[in-house]
Amino acid sequence: MSKLTTPYVDKMDRACPHGYHPTPQFKRQGYLSLNGEWDFCLNESEECSEYSEKILVPFCPESPLSGIERAVLPCHFMHYRKVFTIPEGFGERTVLHFGAVDQTSQVYLNGRLLGRNEGGYLPFSFDISEKLVEGENELVLVARDGLDHKYPYGKQKYKRGGMWYTPVSGIWQSVWLEATPMVYVEDIKITPYEKGVKIAVTGGDVHKRITLKESGEVFEFDGGFANIEPKEVKLWTPETPYLYEFTLECGDDVIESYFAIRWVDVREVGGVNRICLNGKPYLFNGMLDQGYYPDGIFMPATEEGYIDDIKLTKALGFNMLRKHIKIEPMIFYYLCDKMGVAVFQDMVNNGTYHFIRDTALPTVSTVYLQSLNDKRFSRDTEVREIFENTMYGTLDHLYNVPSVVYYTIFNEGWGQFCADDMYDKMKSFDSTRIIDSTSGWFRRRKSDVDSRHIYFRALKPKKLDGRPLVISEFGGYAHGVEGHTFSDDVYGYRVIKTQKEYEDAVCKLYETEVKDLVESGASAFVYTQVSDVEDEINGFVTYDRQVVKVDAERLKKINTELKNISEL
Repeated sequence: MSKLTTPYVDKMDRACPHGYHPTPQFKRQGYLSLNGEWDFCLNESEECSEYSEKILVPFCPESPLSGIERAVLPCHFMHYRKVFTIPEGFGERTVLHFGAVDQTSQVYLNGRLLGRNEGGYLPFSFDISEKLVEGENELVLVARDGLDHKYPYGKQKYKRGGMWYTPVSGIWQSVWLEATPMVYVEDIKITPYEKGVKIAVTGGDVHKRITLKESGEVFEFDGGFANIEPKEVKLWTPETPYLYEFTLECGDDVIESYFAIRWVDVREVGGVNRICLNGKPYLFNGMLDQGYYPDGIFMPATEEGYIDDIKLTKALGFNMLRKHIKIEPMIFYYLCDKMGVAVFQDMVNNGTYHFIRDTALPTVSTVYLQSLNDKRFSRDTEVREIFENTMYGTLDHLYNVPSVVYYTIFNEGWGQFCADDMYDKMKSFDSTRIIDSTSGWFRRRKSDVDSRHIYFRALKPKKLDGRPLVISEFGGYAHGVEGHTFSDDVYGYRVIKTQKEYEDAVCKLYETEVKDLVESGASAFVYTQVSDVEDEINGFVTYDRQVVKVDAERLKKINTELKNISEL
C-alpha cells in the first residue's frame, strides 16, 4: 500500500482536530470539545491495566491520523481514556455527546457506568451532571467492533479489496460536552412548506421567542409549536442556497440554528412524472459520494476535506451528492446546506450480502430480478429490527437538514427485506422527502421513483413503470493516476489508460446517452463517483484529493446544457 496523504493534514490542529461546534443547526454557547489526544489500549480483555498508547480522536485506530494504524479484530477491546476539567461557570447541567462509535460501547465517568450504545453511525449522549466531580474527571469508553452484520456496516470488510474497504472501529466522530440551563430544549423539528417552516420544540416548557438574524423578525409562542413565515420568502435551491439563521430563546436556554424554505414532490409535467423542487421540475445531476479519505478513512483531516469535495461538485457542474451507505458528521450536511448541494441519503445496510444473488445475476438478468420476493430476504428478526430502528434514528437525526431531499432504503438488495412495508413506515415518519425503496434492482410495488443501476450497457432502461426515472448509479469509468493510487490492484467498470481518453469517454457519455434520457424527462443521475476509494479508481478526483482527472470547465459546460434542456 502506498501512503497517500491529503492536502488537509498540514492544516490540522493536532491539539483539537475538528474542534468546531459539531451540530451547526443546534448550537449553544456552552461547548467544550474533547477531541485531541486520548489514552488508548488495544487488548483482548474487558479490563485495561495500562494505557500504553495515545490516540488522536476523532480518527479511528485503523487510520494513519489516529497514530495507531492497526487492525481491530473481533477479539479486541478498544479502551479510551480522557481526563478533563469542567470550566468554571460552564452551566447548570452538562451533557456528554459522542458523534459516532463503531460498533458497541460502554461509557464510564469517574468509575461509574453512564450507559451502553450499539450501532456505529448515529450519535448518542448522556446527562452527566450528577456524576461530575470538582477538578479532574476521568472519562472511559470501552468499545468492540466484530463487524457483526446484524448492525449497519456499509462497505467495511476485514479482507478489504475491490468494492470493500478498510474497516472503521471505535470513536470516529467528535466527542464534546454541552452546557445547558436547568430547564432546556431537548430537540427541535423543522418542517418546511411554501411560505415558511413549522417548528416543533420538545422540552423547555416556558415562553419561547424565535428571532430571524437577518431581518430581525420576532415570533413568540407558548407551548411546543410555531409557524414561522418570514415577510420575504427566499427559496432554497442548489443555485440559491439561502439559509434563514435564527435564535431560539426558551427561558435561560439560547440556541442558534437555521432553516431553509424548500419542498420536493413528484408531479406530472409534459406527460412525464418528474421530481420537482419548489414546484418546478428539477434535474438532480450528481455523483456517488462514499466519504472516504486515505489518512483519516471515515474522516478528513479537517473540514476542508468536505468543502473541497463540495466545491469540486459545483465546479464540475453537478448539483447533488448521493451519500452512499454512510452517515456523515453534521458539518458535512451543513456545508451542503450552505454551499448549495442537494443530498440523496442512503440508509446504512446491515444483514448478509450475497454476491451471486445481489450482484452477479441482477447485473445480467432482468428476468431474475422480477422473480424474487424480498419477504424471504434477510429473515433474521433481530437484523430486521436493528435496521428499522437505525432507519428511524437516521430520519430523526437528519430531519432538519434542508439539503437532504431524497432517501434510499435498500441498495442493490444488500440486507433488503419487505421493501413495500419499509416504504410505508418511512413515509409515515417523514413524508417531506422522495423515497427510493430499492436502488438498483429488486423493485417492489412501492417507491416514489423508478431507480436503476446501469454499468455494463447503454443507458437505455427497459420497461419503465411511469414513476420518475432515476439512474441512481452509472459510469464508474476507471483511470489511475501514477503516484496517486492506493494499491497496485485496480477496480472499476471500464479501465481507461490515459487521462485524455478517460475525459473524452466521460464527456461522450453525458453528451449522448445522458442527454437522450434528459430529453425524455429523466429526473436524476448519479455518476460513480466523486473520488477514488482504495482500490477503486473510478473517481473524478484521486483518493488523496490531489489530481482532478477531467477538465472541470468542459464537463461543467455539458452539465449546464443538460440542465437547460431539462427546463424546456
